[in-house]
Amino acid sequence: MAAMPIPHDLYDVFRCVAHHGSFTAAAQALGYTQSAVSRQIQSLEDEWDARLFDRLPRGVRLTEAGRVLLPHAEAVADRLRTARAELDALRTLEGGRLRIGGFSTADAYLLPRTLAAFRQRHPAVTVSRTEGSSARQLALLAAGELDLAVVSTAPRQLPEGCALHHLLDERMYVALPRGHRLAQRDLLRLAELADEEWIAVSDRPEETLMGTAPGFRPRSTLRAADWIAKQGFVAAGLGVTLVPALAASSARPDIVLVALDPQDAPRRAVYAATAPGPAHSPAVAAFLALLRWVAGTVQV
Repeated sequence: MAAMPIPHDLYDVFRCVAHHGSFTAAAQALGYTQSAVSRQIQSLEDEWDARLFDRLPRGVRLTEAGRVLLPHAEAVADRLRTARAELDALRTLEGGRLRIGGFSTADAYLLPRTLAAFRQRHPAVTVSRTEGSSARQLALLAAGELDLAVVSTAPRQLPEGCALHHLLDERMYVALPRGHRLAQRDLLRLAELADEEWIAVSDRPEETLMGTAPGFRPRSTLRAADWIAKQGFVAAGLGVTLVPALAASSARPDIVLVALDPQDAPRRAVYAATAPGPAHSPAVAAFLALLRWVAGTVQV
Protein backbone atom coordinates (compact mmCIF):
# COMPACT_ATOMS: atom_id res chain seq x y z
CA MET A 1 0.00 0.00 0.00
CA ALA A 2 1.31 3.45 -0.93
CA ALA A 3 2.16 5.76 1.97
CA MET A 4 -0.36 8.47 2.72
CA PRO A 5 0.87 11.89 1.57
CA ILE A 6 1.83 14.35 4.29
CA PRO A 7 -1.07 16.83 4.65
CA HIS A 8 -0.36 20.26 3.26
CA ASP A 9 -1.51 23.40 4.97
CA LEU A 10 -4.81 24.70 3.61
CA TYR A 11 -3.11 27.89 2.49
CA ASP A 12 -0.48 25.90 0.58
CA VAL A 13 -3.30 24.08 -1.21
CA PHE A 14 -5.03 27.39 -1.94
CA ARG A 15 -1.82 28.90 -3.35
CA CYS A 16 -1.15 25.82 -5.46
CA VAL A 17 -4.65 25.85 -6.97
CA ALA A 18 -4.36 29.58 -7.68
CA HIS A 19 -0.98 29.01 -9.36
CA HIS A 20 -2.13 26.08 -11.53
CA GLY A 21 -5.69 27.27 -12.15
CA SER A 22 -6.95 23.74 -11.70
CA PHE A 23 -7.87 21.38 -8.86
CA THR A 24 -6.56 18.45 -10.89
CA ALA A 25 -3.15 20.03 -11.66
CA ALA A 26 -2.78 21.18 -8.05
CA ALA A 27 -3.62 17.67 -6.83
CA GLN A 28 -0.90 16.20 -9.05
CA ALA A 29 1.64 18.75 -7.80
CA LEU A 30 0.77 18.12 -4.15
CA GLY A 31 0.38 14.35 -4.34
CA TYR A 32 -3.30 14.54 -3.41
CA THR A 33 -6.42 13.27 -5.10
CA GLN A 34 -8.55 15.85 -6.92
CA SER A 35 -11.38 15.28 -4.46
CA ALA A 36 -9.09 15.90 -1.48
CA VAL A 37 -7.98 19.24 -2.95
CA SER A 38 -11.59 20.17 -3.64
CA ARG A 39 -12.56 19.37 -0.03
CA GLN A 40 -9.71 21.48 1.40
CA ILE A 41 -10.62 24.46 -0.75
CA GLN A 42 -14.23 24.06 0.36
CA SER A 43 -13.05 24.02 4.01
CA LEU A 44 -11.12 27.23 3.44
CA GLU A 45 -14.13 28.85 1.77
CA ASP A 46 -16.31 27.80 4.71
CA GLU A 47 -13.77 29.24 7.13
CA TRP A 48 -13.79 32.64 5.39
CA ASP A 49 -17.46 32.47 4.38
CA ALA A 50 -16.46 33.49 0.88
CA ARG A 51 -16.18 31.80 -2.50
CA LEU A 52 -12.50 31.85 -3.45
CA PHE A 53 -12.66 30.26 -6.91
CA ASP A 54 -15.12 30.30 -9.77
CA ARG A 55 -15.50 26.73 -11.00
CA LEU A 56 -15.20 26.81 -14.80
CA PRO A 57 -15.75 24.10 -17.41
CA ARG A 58 -11.98 23.81 -17.60
CA GLY A 59 -10.19 24.68 -14.38
CA VAL A 60 -10.89 27.40 -11.85
CA ARG A 61 -10.35 31.16 -11.55
CA LEU A 62 -9.82 33.33 -8.50
CA THR A 63 -12.78 35.36 -7.40
CA GLU A 64 -12.32 38.88 -6.04
CA ALA A 65 -12.29 37.39 -2.53
CA GLY A 66 -9.65 34.89 -3.68
CA ARG A 67 -7.48 37.69 -5.10
CA VAL A 68 -7.72 39.53 -1.75
CA LEU A 69 -6.75 36.42 0.21
CA LEU A 70 -3.87 35.26 -2.02
CA PRO A 71 -1.14 37.72 -0.82
CA HIS A 72 -2.06 36.91 2.78
CA ALA A 73 -1.79 33.20 2.01
CA GLU A 74 1.65 33.85 0.52
CA ALA A 75 2.70 35.65 3.72
CA VAL A 76 1.35 32.81 5.88
CA ALA A 77 3.27 30.29 3.80
CA ASP A 78 6.48 32.30 4.14
CA ARG A 79 6.03 32.52 7.93
CA LEU A 80 5.37 28.80 8.15
CA ARG A 81 8.49 28.02 6.10
CA THR A 82 10.50 30.22 8.47
CA ALA A 83 8.93 28.52 11.49
CA ARG A 84 9.72 25.08 10.10
CA ALA A 85 13.32 26.09 9.47
CA GLU A 86 13.68 27.46 13.01
CA LEU A 87 12.13 24.35 14.55
CA ASP A 88 14.46 22.17 12.49
CA ALA A 89 17.37 24.28 13.76
CA LEU A 90 16.26 23.67 17.36
CA ARG A 91 16.14 19.94 16.78
CA THR A 92 19.53 19.80 15.08
CA LEU A 93 21.22 22.45 17.29
CA GLU A 94 21.81 24.63 14.26
CA GLY A 95 20.16 27.53 16.07
CA GLY A 96 18.14 28.42 19.13
CA ARG A 97 19.23 29.64 22.54
CA LEU A 98 20.40 28.26 25.87
CA ARG A 99 20.18 30.26 29.14
CA ILE A 100 22.37 28.94 31.93
CA GLY A 101 23.26 30.06 35.44
CA GLY A 102 25.75 29.06 38.06
CA PHE A 103 27.18 29.86 41.48
CA SER A 104 30.55 31.57 41.62
CA THR A 105 32.97 28.64 41.95
CA ALA A 106 31.21 26.76 39.15
CA ASP A 107 32.57 29.55 36.95
CA ALA A 108 36.13 28.75 37.96
CA TYR A 109 36.29 25.38 36.20
CA LEU A 110 33.06 23.54 35.52
CA LEU A 111 31.09 26.02 33.41
CA PRO A 112 33.96 27.52 31.35
CA ARG A 113 35.10 24.11 30.15
CA THR A 114 31.57 22.95 29.46
CA LEU A 115 30.77 26.15 27.57
CA ALA A 116 33.94 25.81 25.49
CA ALA A 117 33.08 22.23 24.54
CA PHE A 118 29.46 23.15 23.78
CA ARG A 119 30.44 26.12 21.62
CA GLN A 120 32.88 23.98 19.66
CA ARG A 121 30.17 21.42 18.92
CA HIS A 122 27.18 23.75 18.50
CA PRO A 123 28.41 27.22 17.54
CA ALA A 124 25.03 28.29 16.13
CA VAL A 125 23.28 28.08 19.52
CA THR A 126 23.19 31.43 21.34
CA VAL A 127 24.25 30.94 24.98
CA SER A 128 23.68 33.44 27.79
CA ARG A 129 24.60 33.02 31.45
CA THR A 130 23.93 34.56 34.83
CA GLU A 131 25.93 34.34 38.05
CA GLY A 132 24.67 34.32 41.60
CA SER A 133 23.77 32.20 44.59
CA SER A 134 22.21 28.79 44.15
CA ALA A 135 18.95 30.11 45.63
CA ARG A 136 18.83 32.89 43.03
CA GLN A 137 19.56 30.49 40.17
CA LEU A 138 16.74 28.18 41.26
CA ALA A 139 14.33 31.11 41.50
CA LEU A 140 15.22 32.18 37.94
CA LEU A 141 14.83 28.60 36.76
CA ALA A 142 11.38 28.31 38.33
CA ALA A 143 10.37 31.64 36.77
CA GLY A 144 11.28 30.39 33.30
CA GLU A 145 14.23 32.78 32.94
CA LEU A 146 16.86 30.01 32.83
CA ASP A 147 17.00 26.64 31.10
CA LEU A 148 19.65 25.08 33.34
CA ALA A 149 21.53 26.10 36.48
CA VAL A 150 24.53 24.67 38.31
CA VAL A 151 23.81 24.76 42.04
CA SER A 152 25.57 23.58 45.20
CA THR A 153 23.96 21.42 47.86
CA ALA A 154 20.42 20.12 47.44
CA PRO A 155 17.93 22.78 48.55
CA ARG A 156 15.43 21.96 51.27
CA GLN A 157 12.61 22.99 48.94
CA LEU A 158 13.18 22.50 45.23
CA PRO A 159 10.89 24.66 43.08
CA GLU A 160 7.98 22.64 41.78
CA GLY A 161 8.75 20.79 38.59
CA CYS A 162 12.50 21.45 38.65
CA ALA A 163 14.83 18.44 38.61
CA LEU A 164 18.31 17.93 40.09
CA HIS A 165 21.04 15.98 38.28
CA HIS A 166 24.02 15.08 40.47
CA LEU A 167 27.35 16.11 38.97
CA LEU A 168 29.98 15.62 41.69
CA ASP A 169 30.84 15.83 45.39
CA GLU A 170 33.71 18.24 45.95
CA ARG A 171 36.09 18.24 48.89
CA MET A 172 37.11 21.33 50.83
CA TYR A 173 40.55 22.87 51.15
CA VAL A 174 41.83 25.59 53.45
CA ALA A 175 43.89 28.35 51.83
CA LEU A 176 46.94 29.37 53.86
CA PRO A 177 49.74 31.91 53.31
CA ARG A 178 52.86 30.21 51.97
CA GLY A 179 54.75 30.86 55.19
CA HIS A 180 52.03 29.50 57.48
CA ARG A 181 53.07 27.00 60.14
CA LEU A 182 50.69 24.38 58.69
CA ALA A 183 51.37 25.01 54.98
CA GLN A 184 53.40 21.81 54.57
CA ARG A 185 50.68 19.50 55.84
CA ASP A 186 48.72 17.13 53.58
CA LEU A 187 45.58 17.10 55.71
CA LEU A 188 44.22 19.38 58.41
CA ARG A 189 41.58 19.22 61.11
CA LEU A 190 39.46 22.27 61.83
CA ALA A 191 40.45 22.11 65.50
CA GLU A 192 44.00 23.01 64.44
CA LEU A 193 42.63 26.21 62.86
CA ALA A 194 40.38 27.32 65.69
CA ASP A 195 42.55 30.36 66.51
CA GLU A 196 42.89 31.54 62.93
CA GLU A 197 41.19 34.60 61.48
CA TRP A 198 38.82 33.36 58.75
CA ILE A 199 38.01 35.32 55.62
CA ALA A 200 34.34 34.75 54.85
CA VAL A 201 31.36 36.35 53.13
CA SER A 202 29.32 36.49 56.34
CA ASP A 203 29.66 36.08 60.10
CA ARG A 204 26.91 33.46 59.94
CA PRO A 205 28.59 30.09 59.19
CA GLU A 206 25.42 28.67 57.63
CA GLU A 207 25.61 31.37 54.95
CA THR A 208 29.19 30.43 54.03
CA LEU A 209 31.15 27.34 53.06
CA MET A 210 31.42 26.71 56.81
CA GLY A 211 27.89 25.42 56.49
CA THR A 212 29.54 22.16 55.42
CA ALA A 213 31.37 22.02 58.78
CA PRO A 214 28.59 21.87 61.38
CA GLY A 215 29.54 22.91 64.91
CA PHE A 216 32.63 24.90 63.95
CA ARG A 217 32.41 28.59 64.86
CA PRO A 218 35.25 30.43 63.14
CA ARG A 219 36.65 33.74 64.29
CA SER A 220 35.84 36.03 61.40
CA THR A 221 36.01 39.81 61.21
CA LEU A 222 37.14 40.34 57.61
CA ARG A 223 34.42 40.03 54.98
CA ALA A 224 34.93 39.21 51.31
CA ALA A 225 32.55 37.74 48.76
CA ASP A 226 34.91 37.75 45.79
CA TRP A 227 37.33 34.83 45.42
CA ILE A 228 40.15 37.08 44.22
CA ALA A 229 39.73 39.27 47.30
CA LYS A 230 39.71 36.27 49.65
CA GLN A 231 42.91 34.93 48.16
CA GLY A 232 44.49 38.38 48.35
CA PHE A 233 43.75 38.62 52.07
CA VAL A 234 45.18 35.14 52.63
CA ALA A 235 48.33 35.90 50.63
CA ALA A 236 48.86 39.04 52.73
CA GLY A 237 48.74 36.96 55.90
CA LEU A 238 45.45 38.42 57.13
CA GLY A 239 43.71 35.09 57.60
CA VAL A 240 42.70 31.78 56.04
CA THR A 241 39.67 30.76 54.01
CA LEU A 242 37.89 27.70 52.69
CA VAL A 243 38.27 26.85 49.02
CA PRO A 244 36.12 24.18 47.32
CA ALA A 245 37.62 21.79 44.80
CA LEU A 246 36.02 23.59 41.84
CA ALA A 247 37.97 26.74 42.69
CA ALA A 248 41.26 24.98 43.51
CA SER A 249 42.58 25.23 39.94
CA SER A 250 42.34 29.03 40.06
CA ALA A 251 44.32 29.48 43.30
CA ARG A 252 47.04 32.12 43.09
CA PRO A 253 50.66 30.92 43.39
CA ASP A 254 51.45 32.70 46.67
CA ILE A 255 48.97 30.70 48.74
CA VAL A 256 48.84 27.02 49.66
CA LEU A 257 45.78 24.76 49.60
CA VAL A 258 45.66 21.97 52.17
CA ALA A 259 42.85 19.43 52.18
CA LEU A 260 40.52 19.40 55.18
CA ASP A 261 39.69 16.15 56.90
CA PRO A 262 36.33 14.98 55.46
CA GLN A 263 35.14 14.30 59.02
CA ASP A 264 35.25 18.08 59.63
CA ALA A 265 34.16 19.34 56.21
CA PRO A 266 32.04 16.81 54.33
CA ARG A 267 32.08 16.92 50.57
CA ARG A 268 29.71 19.42 49.00
CA ALA A 269 27.27 18.12 46.41
CA VAL A 270 27.04 19.98 43.10
CA TYR A 271 24.03 19.57 40.82
CA ALA A 272 22.66 20.68 37.50
CA ALA A 273 19.08 21.84 37.93
CA THR A 274 16.74 21.83 34.95
CA ALA A 275 13.55 23.77 34.43
CA PRO A 276 10.04 22.36 34.83
CA GLY A 277 8.73 20.40 31.89
CA PRO A 278 8.36 16.82 30.71
CA ALA A 279 11.39 16.89 28.41
CA HIS A 280 14.61 18.81 27.94
CA SER A 281 15.26 20.79 24.79
CA PRO A 282 18.02 19.35 22.57
CA ALA A 283 20.33 22.20 23.69
CA VAL A 284 19.73 21.48 27.39
CA ALA A 285 20.23 17.75 26.87
CA ALA A 286 23.50 18.33 25.00
CA PHE A 287 24.79 20.81 27.60
CA LEU A 288 23.86 18.51 30.49
CA ALA A 289 25.74 15.63 28.89
CA LEU A 290 28.84 17.82 28.53
CA LEU A 291 28.48 19.04 32.13
CA ARG A 292 28.55 15.45 33.35
CA TRP A 293 31.61 14.74 31.24
CA VAL A 294 33.51 17.80 32.52
CA ALA A 295 32.45 17.05 36.11
CA GLY A 296 34.14 13.69 35.74
CA THR A 297 37.48 15.44 35.12
CA VAL A 298 37.38 17.49 38.35
CA GLN A 299 39.95 16.40 40.95
CA VAL A 300 37.67 16.06 43.96
